[in-house]
Amino acid sequence: MGKKNNGITGTDPVTDRELPVGGEAAEGEDAARNDDSDLSSAEREELYFRGLFEAVLFLSNEPVPLSYFVKEFGMDPTQARIVLDSLVDEYEERNGGIRLTEISNGFQFITDARYAEQIRRALGLKRQERLTKGMLETLAIIAYKQPIVMADIDELRGVSSRMVVANLMKRNLIKPVGRMDLPGRPLSYGTTREFLQYFGLNKLSDLPKLSEIKELSFDQE
Repeated sequence: MGKKNNGITGTDPVTDRELPVGGEAAEGEDAARNDDSDLSSAEREELYFRGLFEAVLFLSNEPVPLSYFVKEFGMDPTQARIVLDSLVDEYEERNGGIRLTEISNGFQFITDARYAEQIRRALGLKRQERLTKGMLETLAIIAYKQPIVMADIDELRGVSSRMVVANLMKRNLIKPVGRMDLPGRPLSYGTTREFLQYFGLNKLSDLPKLSEIKELSFDQE
């Protein structure tokens, strides 16, 4: 927590910037809700933490991991998970313009896909450039075979992939993850956190199993 500034101050979990959270410290948990007098102490506690977690997630522009809530608020991991799952369900049932999703090993607020085009036009945002089929093919090979060296990528694709790999690195979808114990000590490549966010995945194990993919068809560049 930061310095007192006419109330409680907090820290952005991503940038470590001190941010005003609002309200006098003395108000605390009792001020979280005005209509909770009929609730049990356990229910009031969960309601309070749901509000607290929601505020932290609102302030962050990056996925916030479960471990952050456990560490910063001294909570049991199971309890923190229950609170987060209840928030996910709450926004899902609301069916509004905001969703809370588990993505890239954390939790983050995102806009509903139904409104993507309208929001993009209203804010003057450029449409995200799509990946070419060659880039998708290379990215799939790296995702499933990582860590993998350039020679193996080329062999699996049947063409040189050096420029494609360079472009994927510029987009922060892949990165060098070390050197293989092979002649010349070639660099090996793996996917990044941005890769998970781009495809809406929480972790690599969420990728479909190769045995579940009946057909993959990519055109050569």
